[in-house]
Amino acid sequence: MSDYTDVDKKQDLHILHSMGYAQELERRMSQFSNFAVSFSIICILSGGINSLAQATSGAGGASIGIGWPLGCFISLVFAVAMAQISSAYPTAGGLYHWGSILGNRFTGWLTAWFNLLGLVTVLGAINVGTYYFFMGSFGTPYFGLEDTTTTRIIFLTIITGAQALVNHMGIGLTAKLTDFSGYLIFATAILLAVVCLAAADTYEIGRLFTFSNYSGEAGGNVWPQTSGTWVFLLGLLLPIYTITGYDASAHTSEETVKAAESVPRGMVSSVLWSALFGYIMLCSFVLMIPNMDEAAKQGWNVFFWAMDAQVHPVIKDILYLAIFVSQWLCGLATVTSVSRMIFAFSRDGGLPASKALSKVSPTYRSPVAAIWTGSILSVLFVWGSSLVSIGETPVYTIVVSCTVIFLFFSFAIPITLGLFAWGTSKWDKMGPWNLGEGMFKLFAILSIVAMVLIFVLGIQPPNDWALYITVGFLVVTGIIWYGFESRRFRGPPIGDEVARRQAEIAAAEKAVGEV
Repeated sequence: MSDYTDVDKKQDLHILHSMGYAQELERRMSQFSNFAVSFSIICILSGGINSLAQATSGAGGASIGIGWPLGCFISLVFAVAMAQISSAYPTAGGLYHWGSILGNRFTGWLTAWFNLLGLVTVLGAINVGTYYFFMGSFGTPYFGLEDTTTTRIIFLTIITGAQALVNHMGIGLTAKLTDFSGYLIFATAILLAVVCLAAADTYEIGRLFTFSNYSGEAGGNVWPQTSGTWVFLLGLLLPIYTITGYDASAHTSEETVKAAESVPRGMVSSVLWSALFGYIMLCSFVLMIPNMDEAAKQGWNVFFWAMDAQVHPVIKDILYLAIFVSQWLCGLATVTSVSRMIFAFSRDGGLPASKALSKVSPTYRSPVAAIWTGSILSVLFVWGSSLVSIGETPVYTIVVSCTVIFLFFSFAIPITLGLFAWGTSKWDKMGPWNLGEGMFKLFAILSIVAMVLIFVLGIQPPNDWALYITVGFLVVTGIIWYGFESRRFRGPPIGDEVARRQAEIAAAEKAVGEV
């Protein structure tokens, strides 16, 4: 980062100090690293593969050829609107800070809880997806492992523990691995696309724009029997579920050089590149499928079925290894994101044991307690929710269907507040990444419309319990806020409180060796 001058460093420090915070975390991430951490969490080799059946067992080829770019655009409108806000307020746990400044203590607190719940559960879901990919590619075929709750939790404990350990050792090592992850995802997606095209029997391009209705038994019961229109709309959940997690660029703001410029660029570019390379990869896969009707019947096993049928075993295993490593690195980057959210919220007293959770290791310059707490909670979530069922559906499956709703709610709250706060005393100064009032408000309105669509799609069968979980969470949140937090929680420093914190800022920076 030879282009990071003393002037740039002073500017980053000035912005952070002006919001009442100390430079406790180490600013080691380049603009590419900030992009790579979001690109790694999005990881088209994780969600794009593990959730593939939502498309192939839905509207078939059209769910990829038409549905993928449409769903990616829905994610992009959030990223663009959030980028505008992140340039003005580049702090760790950015969403919580935005929700507080553009709204009030309650909206900031609510944003934090939605984002935190979404991040912890999505970390568990990502690593469960990695587990099932490992079982399908190596675990069962080569090691004869059986899928049991014990096997799943042991596997999750090992890989999540390794992800936490790397994060514990500092942002320098984490950034190097997520940088590598960015290149690995690019290379593997291209290689997978080339292999699929080489293995294809024919190139039926029209297949990518052919609408089918594989709901019910025709699609392995991935979706209940429904209309062709609905099954296409439900297929949009594939790109929407995959293209999320780009808020990681905001969460690592305090570790990114020239954050006011790098963070918004990292956020938007991670979505655009994921959308493009995901489209190339998935279209190539659909063209390789020998028979769409047979593929739909495979349900959630469609990826392995098609690869077994069309690809040479050695090439297939090389691809599987690269995909597995990419999925592990996806979880690694997610640990970074969730730990920074915990750290930032605790820094302002938003969580139990906040003093411990906000502590930064002077040796590694990382929020050690936050890293291990978020990682342990994700494993406990998977373990506990796998043991309890509602009817025949595990609670884990029900909560994971809520995860994206929670995350996008946490995106939508500060965006909606920004729509009304633009130009007022709450938001009268923009950052260097500036769309202008008209463009920001357009993307903010599109984000609100997209949020409604995501919520409606997210609570459809077989995920209809997601409605009750979401409403229940809102009720519990209201009780906690009005019963306890409204009198205790002060929110981030604003106004005179920032000036009063300057002595604390100096002491905090001295404690971690920041000079």
